[in-house]
Amino acid sequence: MQINSHLSRLVYDVAAHFGDREALIYKDFGGKVWKSASWNQFLAKVKQASNAMLNLGIGVQENIGVFSQNSVQYLYTDFGAWGIRAVTIPFYATSSEQQIQFIVTDAKIRFLFVGEQEQYDKARRIFSTCHSLQKIIVYDPMVHIAEGDTTAMHFDDFLKLGEGLPRQSEVETLQQSASMDDIANILYTSGTTGDSKGVILSMGQYHAAFVANGKCVPVTDKDRVLNFLPFTHIFEKGWKILCITVGARLIVNTYPQEVQQTMRETHPTCMSSVPRFWEKVYMGVQEKIESSGPLQRRLFRHALAVGRKHNIECLANGKRPSMALHLEYEALNKTVFSLVRKELGLENAHFFPTAGATVSPHVEEFVHSIGLNMVVGYGLTESLATVSCDHLGKPFTVGSVGHPIEGISVKISEEGEVLLKGPTITRGYYNRDDITRNSFTADGYFRTGDSGYMKNGELFLKDRIKDLFKTSNGKYIAPQMIESKLLVDKYIDQVAVIADQRKFVSALIVPVYSLLEEYAREHGITFDSRRDLCQNKQINQMLRDRIDTLQQQLAHYEQIKRFTLLPDGFSLERGELTNTLKIKRRVLNENYKKEIDNMYAES
Repeated sequence: MQINSHLSRLVYDVAAHFGDREALIYKDFGGKVWKSASWNQFLAKVKQASNAMLNLGIGVQENIGVFSQNSVQYLYTDFGAWGIRAVTIPFYATSSEQQIQFIVTDAKIRFLFVGEQEQYDKARRIFSTCHSLQKIIVYDPMVHIAEGDTTAMHFDDFLKLGEGLPRQSEVETLQQSASMDDIANILYTSGTTGDSKGVILSMGQYHAAFVANGKCVPVTDKDRVLNFLPFTHIFEKGWKILCITVGARLIVNTYPQEVQQTMRETHPTCMSSVPRFWEKVYMGVQEKIESSGPLQRRLFRHALAVGRKHNIECLANGKRPSMALHLEYEALNKTVFSLVRKELGLENAHFFPTAGATVSPHVEEFVHSIGLNMVVGYGLTESLATVSCDHLGKPFTVGSVGHPIEGISVKISEEGEVLLKGPTITRGYYNRDDITRNSFTADGYFRTGDSGYMKNGELFLKDRIKDLFKTSNGKYIAPQMIESKLLVDKYIDQVAVIADQRKFVSALIVPVYSLLEEYAREHGITFDSRRDLCQNKQINQMLRDRIDTLQQQLAHYEQIKRFTLLPDGFSLERGELTNTLKIKRRVLNENYKKEIDNMYAES
């Protein structure tokens, strides 16, 4: 049963239904022990936060900032703010000082909630340059607030301002006046091509999204949902609140690097993720297969072939497996595949929404073959996440991004751009009327910037229209599609395809250095540094052979002719990645101009 209340009342109404049942599973900042909070305890903190905010003077539709990793304090802040009709503006925990300064100034933020020492230190350094900023509220009680800093306080002290709920009647009056037109969030996009834009997300958009998603995403109050993507990301934010509407338990993962440990410790049934997570799972399993004995290798490869026939060739295509195939699959599922799922901590797996980038067909088939329900979807911040997705238990096509959800009208322009209209689409960008006007067609459809097509009711994506490269020979190249093929290789960690206005396709590749070093030692290759490894002819030939195998199905003009191995990974600090770890192609072209030019030098 879904309780789809206005966000100002959602935790109140869910707590009224589930009471003392467990709602949140979490660790304190830097903690080692899993703790838990009931729905009633969750609500008590939300009420206290709302009262504290009123005592600080936060007004209706005022913008407040949240600059933190995932935490229960983040949840209390979001729902506490919505309880008094305030607007929350999330920042990625890895945001730079320049990004924080831009957003705080653009949104005129007075109150900024921060997570740990790193976020506090950054916020303090930009405080004097942000004339609107008045107060920093720190989640982690272990953060050292600088001596003499009267502008900062710990979250526990902030909550004390709401002790006894002195203004609860005022809170409830505000909730009675709440509207679906109220702004819930302003989410500043990652900005791969320039300054961030603040996407306006209304209460009505959330409400419509939960209605539509609730009809095709079967999360229930029996699910244990791991929150591992940042709450700043609209995919995780929307998914997290959808799970709250049905009373599912939320497992809050604060540190992304600990996600696999968290999975084994908490045994989630559901988790939203990006394709890169499943690519790493795929590579890890493939590596174990390669290092096992001949008999085990044959058994696992046979099991994968059976899983593919059963789950992809039959079920995904709406066909019923033969009795013999079904019995063989069930036997392998209870033995071979169950061991893989147990190793991941997914013994009780239900389903796993996956979006945010291109999903490699190899990876998608693998995940389904081992008995995990990957639900591939597509969405944008501007569409409040989901535009389309696979529907659990119904036929789907590997390579598509599923059927559009209810209420969304999808149209493909003459240029091949995916256009959207519906109740979950943003009204526009904060303080940017010019960009808002240019983002919609004359008949009111939102321009996604993605190229795609519809086939048998399913949406298929090609690439970002702005990212489509045209070689000097006039051929169009979709770089993300090529990159997704290479990222399934265990030796490749990051890749950026180069082709725009060039004679042929090339690539900058960041290898998995630990595996490259292991390969070098096994083959008697001496090296003193990563640079030595990356320049070694034998290693380059080994990767050349692997890349050629991976790109066999590409057209000749799409295939990578030359590549350069880099001794350092693409980084946020050098501006080469967005906060969602998408590559900024313009910056890479500038930072690696010498390496790129060398690949096109006449040999």
